[in-house]
Amino acid sequence: MPPPPHRLKAKRLPLLRRPAESVEEGWNAIAWRNDRHIIRKLRAIRRGLLILAWTLLAMPLQAVLLALPGPAKVSFARFYWSFVCRLLGLRVRVIGPRLRKVAASGRPIVYVCNHSSWVDVPVLGGRINACFIAKEEVGRWPLIAWIARLGRTVYVRRQRASTGRERDEMRARLAAGDNLFLFPEGTTSDGSRVLPFRSAFFSIAEQPVTADGRPPLVQPVSVVYDRLAYLPAGRATRPLFAWYGDMDIGSHFWRLAQHRGLRATVLLHPPLDPATFPTRKALAQATWTAVAAGAATLRQNRPAVPISVATGAAAAADRPAFA
Repeated sequence: MPPPPHRLKAKRLPLLRRPAESVEEGWNAIAWRNDRHIIRKLRAIRRGLLILAWTLLAMPLQAVLLALPGPAKVSFARFYWSFVCRLLGLRVRVIGPRLRKVAASGRPIVYVCNHSSWVDVPVLGGRINACFIAKEEVGRWPLIAWIARLGRTVYVRRQRASTGRERDEMRARLAAGDNLFLFPEGTTSDGSRVLPFRSAFFSIAEQPVTADGRPPLVQPVSVVYDRLAYLPAGRATRPLFAWYGDMDIGSHFWRLAQHRGLRATVLLHPPLDPATFPTRKALAQATWTAVAAGAATLRQNRPAVPISVATGAAAAADRPAFA
């Protein structure tokens, strides 16, 4: 009986062999993963403490400026929000005409913006001189209420009985020369679309606020968070910036503040004159068209330019607002 054939053994090349790894190197790799999470948590804690310290330092100074005449209180509020963005690690890019030149005509401006997060407040407040319009519940939040009062925030209720009083208060602010931020969606979205604008919010745009009886100008503004970890934000990562539903502001800040390379883009569209629109609904639709088309372009990481009403209608027909 012949002997069985010898089995050939695979010959491993030295270059393909896995190098020996010491126990210390293996533990270092595992420890580095844990250190990465610890570093992110420490980054969020550091940013939160710095923003809190800056807020406590700015509150008494702003309280003094509110008691003094002049625009110092408006300029300092803008500086405060701008520095909050810097402490948060959020870079803000602005595209479009600066509205200071438009305001020189003597007419105040109502900035109409899409709304997806509480971060919209420092982003917009740090670039534009205007007061925010917030729901009445904000006035009862700890610390946030103090910041809102120092920023001369206008509170509104969701009851029809108080609509006239709130409209008169906003009209008085505009007549005094202040600009206002308006979020006509009525709530925050998930950042992937612009919700329909409610025409009832545009009632302030029909009120005469100048000496010659002209209404304020309406400025459409698109705000999109388009960078995360220095890379373009997509549909999977953009909800990190969004604050909607039952989210609480504390946990949302904790998640967002752990990341680096954040950027928001503010797209300023040409202002609209409410007197040139036949109805309030037509003004709301034209404003929504410009805001939604500009936000869709920014979400797709394409070069964005300010959109007028004429081109905005065509743009909205070519691509949907959801992108």
